[in-house]
Amino acid sequence: MKTIILTGGGTAGHITPNLALLPALKKQYQNIIYIGSGQHLETDLLKNYPYVKYHSVPTIKFKRAFSFENLKIPFVLFKGIKEAKKIIKQYNPDVIFSKGGYVALPVVLAGAKLKVPMVAHESDLTLGLANKLVKNKFKTICTTFKQTAEKLKNGVYTGAPLTQQIMHNNPQNFKKQFNITSNKPILLVLGGSQGALQINQLIENNLEVLTKDYYIVHICGKDKLNKNISNPNYLQLEFYNNMGCLYACTSLCITRGGSNTIFELLYNHIPMLIIPLQNGSRGDQVANAKYFEKHNYALALYKKEITNADFLTMFNTLKQRQKLIMYSTKDIQPENTILKIIKEINAAANKKAR
Repeated sequence: MKTIILTGGGTAGHITPNLALLPALKKQYQNIIYIGSGQHLETDLLKNYPYVKYHSVPTIKFKRAFSFENLKIPFVLFKGIKEAKKIIKQYNPDVIFSKGGYVALPVVLAGAKLKVPMVAHESDLTLGLANKLVKNKFKTICTTFKQTAEKLKNGVYTGAPLTQQIMHNNPQNFKKQFNITSNKPILLVLGGSQGALQINQLIENNLEVLTKDYYIVHICGKDKLNKNISNPNYLQLEFYNNMGCLYACTSLCITRGGSNTIFELLYNHIPMLIIPLQNGSRGDQVANAKYFEKHNYALALYKKEITNADFLTMFNTLKQRQKLIMYSTKDIQPENTILKIIKEINAAANKKAR
């Protein structure tokens, strides 16, 4: 029985690419295991995949700003590796596929000690901390960006794996679900699965101006809903797991700089304003934003302290330029991405079989 272990978590950007691979993996691997952190985001997203066996191990995120929490990292990581080893020994997988992030680190370190072939995927232009720490332990690292692969000895350019759920949806489905009767175009605001306080505040500060012309759907992040806001043209959601329905009826988007989300927006031909995370970040979202802005796929606002005037000026520029923004992604998103990643996974699995 062929077995694969998937890992990655912490944010939706480290989970949804794994989900995109599941339909293809199901055809080739009879046993699919997902090792995560036990967060509700992971378990909620995996509810639609009952054939995946879920396990969790202790994990801890490195905080870039000074924090005493970082002192716990060696102890939690040791526990995580120990638990991951038990799970890996239980299933004896042919291969481990890591989407990166702090959740994947103990699984990858355990897999390396047990000499299980491993493949990773990196979404951003630069390697995330977890992938950087263990990059030499992977047979291959699949990358979203060509220039990322070129800088790695084991890099393979595959593109970004996108789930079928973000493609080809009826634009009326989302409106019916939430009983939206407004004829105004929808402005989607995305702060990522964890939310973005900076973006949330900008939207709240400028809500009356924005809702004159748009119906706003705002994905705020867990526990970040503002119950004091009452506006007939404003809908707040902590998280939404059927983004294809939402993309299908979206006219413009304000988003953070996670590359998975940006590629989903590009696929659905949605003009976007990127406001990348800067404080407490390694700068990956800024690098992503600059890349997409350079290729004329998006506009970006880089200031750490953004005034309401800054925001409205850039938003008005987005409205004026939305028809000019290039939509073809053929130069930065190769065809058959999922098949290319599966090919690398199978090659690693076959290495163990030999």
